[in-house]
Amino acid sequence: MGVLGVLAFVVGLLFSVMVHEWGHYITAVKYRMKVTEFFLGFGQRIWSFQRGETEFGLKAIPAGGYCKIVGMSPQEELEPADQERAFYKAPVIKKLVVLGSGAFLHFVLGILFIALLIGGVGLNQSLPKVESVIPCITTAENCSASDPISPAQRAGIKVGDEIVGVNGEKARWNDIVKVIRASANKEITLIVSTNGQERTVAITPHNITIEGKSWGIIGVQNATGMVRENFPTSVKQTFQVTGYFFKSSIQALVSLPTKIPSLVRQTFFGEQRDSNGLVGIVGVARASAQTANSGDLSLREKLATFLLIIASLNIFVGIFNLLPILPLDGGHMAVAIVEAIRRRFARAQGKPDPGPIDVEKLTPITLVVFVALSILTLLLLAADIFNPIDLNL
Repeated sequence: MGVLGVLAFVVGLLFSVMVHEWGHYITAVKYRMKVTEFFLGFGQRIWSFQRGETEFGLKAIPAGGYCKIVGMSPQEELEPADQERAFYKAPVIKKLVVLGSGAFLHFVLGILFIALLIGGVGLNQSLPKVESVIPCITTAENCSASDPISPAQRAGIKVGDEIVGVNGEKARWNDIVKVIRASANKEITLIVSTNGQERTVAITPHNITIEGKSWGIIGVQNATGMVRENFPTSVKQTFQVTGYFFKSSIQALVSLPTKIPSLVRQTFFGEQRDSNGLVGIVGVARASAQTANSGDLSLREKLATFLLIIASLNIFVGIFNLLPILPLDGGHMAVAIVEAIRRRFARAQGKPDPGPIDVEKLTPITLVVFVALSILTLLLLAADIFNPIDLNL
């Protein structure tokens, strides 16, 4: 099962790469740019076929892919017939669409995987069924005579009951919990179902305070299970989860430089690996393997975890690709925008068109970024091999 998890992750990753490059390909072709190659992988060509003017195929190293568009640099030597189809001669809007389409499709994939998870597979949630009733409110292992009886015990709520509403209205358990927490020392009514028979129970949540924060509890623990949402709810939750992933990805990128020193200590000096810290492709693949190999998770839970991993990875990679640094797509988009600004200023001043920026002259910057990313990749690889993150599954 562990091998299956790694294989599933690799397939999901390569599929995401293919979709990313397909975004570049389809928009370039739409704008009549010439695309000569579309490959998954790098290195030695192992299989390909020709369709029209584009060669499609696979290469030996499954570490990404590329879509080769002619005329990415004005210094590229082109056939006379290809001169007007060069990328650098396209209007800036078309350039931005072609360059940004890969990241855009990463976002689309992420949203689709999240939607499939929520509406098709389901999320592990608390259910309305009561699994246990706490007899008293205490911080000790056992109740004493001075400990107050829990509100649920006092109200006669039993194991197996289902709490299906609050204050006269049917509601989901997650929404009922919000009302309970906001109603410390205030009486509310719960709709409790016992063997299909519903009754109304008056209850006053007990106030607890931990680390300066207070909320109400009634003293029950509910069962958990996989829940598929209906269409309106799944749409709403899909965008909520997507927004969370966007926010988390941006925060991760912003905090990345500050986490590198701790990653070095975790890799080479035995410091415990931070489960919320940086993780590389090998680490993500290992997480997929752990998930697939876990005996504590059902098949649906394993599939849900895998979809979450692939969805979050797509959103992170999409945002990362938009960073305005070469050789990333965002770097090329920044060059295209600067070109447009230069042309506008030149026209306003009555000067001739300064022409496209020669990205080959920016090679030193590209090399610095490439080396920095390569070092980070190798550091993550070493960390994931010698001090891997344990999911405790």
